[in-house]
Amino acid sequence: MTVTRERAAAVAARPAPARRVRRSGAAFPVHLAMLAWAVVTALPLLWAVVSSFKTDDEILNEPWSLPASPKFDNWSRAWTQASIGRYFLNSVVVVGAALVLTMLLGSLVAYALARYEFRGNRFIYYTFVAAMFFPVFLALVPLFFVVQQLGLLGTYPGLILVYAAYAVPFTVFFLHAFFRTLPSEVAEAAFIDGCSHSGVFFRVMLPMARPGLVAVGIFNFLGLWNQYLLPLVLNPDPDRYVLAQGLAALSVSQGYRSDWSGLFAGLTIAMLPVLVAYVAFQRHIRAGMTAGAVK
Repeated sequence: MTVTRERAAAVAARPAPARRVRRSGAAFPVHLAMLAWAVVTALPLLWAVVSSFKTDDEILNEPWSLPASPKFDNWSRAWTQASIGRYFLNSVVVVGAALVLTMLLGSLVAYALARYEFRGNRFIYYTFVAAMFFPVFLALVPLFFVVQQLGLLGTYPGLILVYAAYAVPFTVFFLHAFFRTLPSEVAEAAFIDGCSHSGVFFRVMLPMARPGLVAVGIFNFLGLWNQYLLPLVLNPDPDRYVLAQGLAALSVSQGYRSDWSGLFAGLTIAMLPVLVAYVAFQRHIRAGMTAGAVK
């Protein structure tokens, strides 16, 4: 017993191996590169936010200084006079409805492809995967004529349906791997208790897949909120402009007026939902991606 204690004390007293020191030294350049990337990414965002509280003279003459006194009227002017408020609400309606439709259809398709074996299963799955790599600008012309013939050009339903079709392939690809990791025993127990297929999906499997749903929902929200090419072609009505279209129009009009403070205020308003969504759900994003990658 005494010999064992002495050996344990000797092992504990040994110095840390040199391999750990080498690993920490090798990780320093990686950490330095990540820090540099964080600075390069965050600095323009912070500069835009700070500039939204400045006057036009301060933006042009003192671009890197803090505002002498914050100008909150820049935000109100951008919200009302520049119609950022209307564009913002239009984006909320279109992106919100498209996100709900995308998550419903994508989760149903991904669950069916992941949990049921039938002829053509792999073909349908790889069709969705291939759709992710199809350049959207190649489909703009035929998509324009299809939406126009359906009478949905320049309407909310037309843009919502196109947004959903654009985001469903990635949703199916992401959730397919996630549903395959869920235990089959839980679904089998629900079937034994008399639960239907739809009941198993909505009551059992969908709640279990909540981390993956949150992660892919955030990704879809970020992509749809920043979408510009599709609304540019399919939404020519200025009263129904989404935020990306409104910012493009604002950059032209405010540039001619030299209202740079209002332009930066509009940009900051457009960035806020994306930043809030990512900061609020970043843990769910990591948890969903990790859970979907491990069997």
